[in-house]
Amino acid sequence: MEERSARIQRQGAAGGRPAARVVTATEAAKRFGAIIDRVREDRAVYLVERGGTPVAQIVPAPSRAFTVQDFVDLVESTPRASEEYLRAVEEGIAFSQQQQVPDPWAR
Repeated sequence: MEERSARIQRQGAAGGRPAARVVTATEAAKRFGAIIDRVREDRAVYLVERGGTPVAQIVPAPSRAFTVQDFVDLVESTPRASEEYLRAVEEGIAFSQQQQVPDPWAR
C-alpha cells in the first residue's frame, strides 16, 4: 500500500493539486473529525480506500469569497423598486408603529 500511496501522492503533486493522503475506510471512520479538521485548516486531500481500491475522496469545498465590489455590482444590477412598492412599505412601517400590541405576559 505504501507504493500505491507514494504513486498517488506524486500524481497529486504533479497535477498542481495537494498530494492525496491515502487512508483506509476504517481509519477514515475512526479519525473522521481529525481528517475534516485537516481538510478545513490545511486544505488537505484524502483518498479513502477499501480493500486497496479507491472509493472516495475528501477534498476542501471550493471557497467563494463575496467581496464588497461583488455586493456593489449586485446592488447596481438589481432593478429599483417601483414608487408604488416603496410607498406601500412606508405605509406598512407607519401602521406597524401605530399599533400597540398588548404584552400577553403583563398583568
